[in-house]
Amino acid sequence: MKRYAFPIAILLLTVLPATGQEEPLPDLFTDVLDVRVVNVEVVVADRDGNRVQGLHASDFELLVDGKPVPIDYFTEVDGGRAVAWDGDGVGNVPSLRPDEPVGTNFLVFIDELFAIRRQRDGFLSRLERDLALLNPSDQVAIVAFDGYNVTRLTDWTNSGDKIGDAIQRARERKALGLMRMLDLGDRTDQIRRTVMAATASIRSLADVPGRKVMLLLVETFCSPSRSWEFSSFWEDGNCRESAGNLYEPLVTAANRVGYTIYPVDMAGLRPTFGIDPATGGLLPDNPEIAQEAALWFLAHETGGKPMINFYRKVALAETAVDTRSFYWLGFNPQRGANDALHDIEVRLPGRRDLRVRSRQHYRDMSRSTEFTLLVEGSLMFGGLPGKNVLEVHFGTPRKAGFRKFLVPTWVTIPVDDLTLLPIDGQWTNDVEFRISVVDRYGDRSKNLGTRIPIRYSEAPLPGETFVYETELPIRRGMHRFLAALYDPLSGEILARGGTVDPR
Repeated sequence: MKRYAFPIAILLLTVLPATGQEEPLPDLFTDVLDVRVVNVEVVVADRDGNRVQGLHASDFELLVDGKPVPIDYFTEVDGGRAVAWDGDGVGNVPSLRPDEPVGTNFLVFIDELFAIRRQRDGFLSRLERDLALLNPSDQVAIVAFDGYNVTRLTDWTNSGDKIGDAIQRARERKALGLMRMLDLGDRTDQIRRTVMAATASIRSLADVPGRKVMLLLVETFCSPSRSWEFSSFWEDGNCRESAGNLYEPLVTAANRVGYTIYPVDMAGLRPTFGIDPATGGLLPDNPEIAQEAALWFLAHETGGKPMINFYRKVALAETAVDTRSFYWLGFNPQRGANDALHDIEVRLPGRRDLRVRSRQHYRDMSRSTEFTLLVEGSLMFGGLPGKNVLEVHFGTPRKAGFRKFLVPTWVTIPVDDLTLLPIDGQWTNDVEFRISVVDRYGDRSKNLGTRIPIRYSEAPLPGETFVYETELPIRRGMHRFLAALYDPLSGEILARGGTVDPR
């Protein structure tokens, strides 16, 4: 890779115009990066499953990596309303006002990549029926993923008409599950696309007050082992990656911005049976177990419940009931911004008769990782994550294998849009750069990321540009690309999107 601090002449370039949405996405990078409080929504029940009300902050013990940490914020929510209390020296959760309704925000994510139309539409009909059970303070947003783009069918709204229109548009969209049954491609890669799309949806719809939950409508996922060691694989489904790694981005994002996941098995109970050689009895095949175990994992790690078998038919109603009474704890962790994973445990000392359910961890995400996820999410949604001021040009491609090419790429950066500091006699900044491409089938290139050191011996002149050169590995055919640069000194993001075809 080469870096230039002066303009260069570029010949034989093929740059195609950008397609899709050109308006920037909501400025969520800064919002997510500045999340200071880790929220832990805690459900407390007795041995019969009945909710337990009336506990105080002093009744709870919060541990991070096995060590007690102070509870900085605490509010009980009972029946969808914040309960007023004396505080016990702990402040109320800032976004919750005592004696006022606490809305639940239901993000409905529809995975069309694996969906069977009849099963998807059946769930949508039940979803539409159960909208009447929501409180006036509740909101719904609906997104759909077709393996290539994430489409926002409706933003946050409590309008029955808008939600109904979005559900009808969802019915009219294609369901690609039958095609996937004939697809001999890597199932792991296909599931990873859905996971990244759901991750992007959570991050892009995080800036909303109140409780946040995701109804994750999926048809086929692979799973960890039932002992949560993530060591078993679904061989028949060609899913050979540890599910703990496969779903980690989604779990991390949910725990990072305070989402609880309620995964919904759209297919429902579909057992097939084999013979247990040890007993001669019937034994269910692994795919059914694998599907349900994956949904249990996603729910367990984020404090939710899996909507499987019967519960898939009442998923919205059951989720609404489950999120109306809980305890909201918050704490200010020490920040290292080093991508470290920290375990969370909530206890009720001296109350072994009670059961506690909550999210299991949070990740102290670095700025570099945050930026990478933002670029991936923006490419999914078809928008730009920042100012549309970069210039991207491509040169003559050269072959790099069967149907693979390396395309010379030049990115022109307007220095006026950067912040440079005078250090040791130089005007300097180290910016983060990412470029990613996706083809019309949803297959993505490996995200190319680097840190670009920008150095000038004297203050740059107005209108000066900095040109960065690299090679972009892509396959044959049309691709959509997104290039983005993050300035850590100002927090600005510069971007450019478009299409490129190595032919």
